[in-house]
Amino acid sequence: MNNKEWSAMTPEEKLEERFQRWLNPQGVKFNDAKAEKGYKERVTRLTKVIKLEEPDRVPVILPAGTFPIYDAGMTLKQAMYDNKKTVAAYRAFFKEYQSDTFTGAMVPSGKSNEIIDTLFTKFPGRGLPDDASMQNFVEAEYMKADEYDHLINDPSDFFFRRYLPRTLGALKPFANFEPFGHHLGLPNRFLGMAVLPEVQAAFQAIIDYGKEAVEWNKPMMEFAMEGLAAGYPSFMGGFTGAPYDILADTLRGTKGIVMDMYRQPEKVHAAMERLVPLMIDAGVQASGGGSGLMVFFALHKGDDSFMSDKQYETFYWPTFRKVIMGVIEAGMVPYLFAEGSYNNRLKTIKDLPRGKVVWYFDRTDMFKAKEVLGDVACIAGNVPTSLLRTGTKEATKEYCRKLIEVCGKGGGFILTGGASLDKGKGENLKAMWEAANEYGVYKK
Repeated sequence: MNNKEWSAMTPEEKLEERFQRWLNPQGVKFNDAKAEKGYKERVTRLTKVIKLEEPDRVPVILPAGTFPIYDAGMTLKQAMYDNKKTVAAYRAFFKEYQSDTFTGAMVPSGKSNEIIDTLFTKFPGRGLPDDASMQNFVEAEYMKADEYDHLINDPSDFFFRRYLPRTLGALKPFANFEPFGHHLGLPNRFLGMAVLPEVQAAFQAIIDYGKEAVEWNKPMMEFAMEGLAAGYPSFMGGFTGAPYDILADTLRGTKGIVMDMYRQPEKVHAAMERLVPLMIDAGVQASGGGSGLMVFFALHKGDDSFMSDKQYETFYWPTFRKVIMGVIEAGMVPYLFAEGSYNNRLKTIKDLPRGKVVWYFDRTDMFKAKEVLGDVACIAGNVPTSLLRTGTKEATKEYCRKLIEVCGKGGGFILTGGASLDKGKGENLKAMWEAANEYGVYKK
């Protein structure tokens, strides 16, 4: 390990230190020498593609999603109320399917969401049919058109007194608190709200949510350690996002942000600039601070169909790029999931340091992405979910072969799905692994 003071390191030195910590994880007891050897081979393979070097073969990340649940004959609703059966389903998947990374059982607790009364997400049995998948965003105006100044001037106060009460039903009483600034030097003014039964109930809901979450996550964490001990690294870390998406997804909604772009663009820009340092810090801290490596970005409103090229370059990219660069400056790797199509964005998003990010594409033309970005960034994707769900094993393998032969040339490519899978054909996931081992081996 590098003994140089962390604060004195350059971003490049921090990144190399993080790669070394990933390769040599502290406190991990591998099952045996074979597991440790396999772990180091997988991490080395992934590290090389991030750096745009040729590994021994094209790495594979299976887009498992919630497929293990359905493959085990469960519904998502059942999985959200039985963590032991959920982990058993993922453990069975782990034993049967090969991948270069570990797939954790990342299923939320149904009881926790009932306790806190989540309003911004719909679940099977709570707003959706019992056999449905989850809806991650229920768009609404969680921030009103005239509340930009509140967000810009005091983000913490805005999220406590406006955003939380509107997105978590159990915390509606927080809307009645005085502004945080009124409590300076007068802590009893804040504590005075504690006498109200509805406020007591709100904080009790937070306590109950936390207790349930701890118990829910125990078998999940145990399973994650099993995967690591068996020699399989995780490619995920914490997460952050593009400032525009924070406004468009979680605060103003699609209708609201489109109107704001025309009616009050200066407020939109000011809010996004205010969010930049918050999004950088959130991504770094959620990913482990000094010990983490990957920072995941789920990108929604920047795809080709949502806005024009000029709008993307004006509203979306500038502050998004600042967050990316902030994560890079911390010595971490942005893992950028460009949902939808980014064909029109490729020349714009090329403006990043070489070998510092991974672009994960959904429906973008991968051949074009390789042509434009291949000398700058590692690219990942984009085996269609529709193919994995309804196609044949032969068709899946052929699609992967073409991706590998074009996008894998010279390294810098990870074979994975365009999006996570729920219901699908297991044989098609196995075809991805077979294709990488048959067509993706680099000759030395």
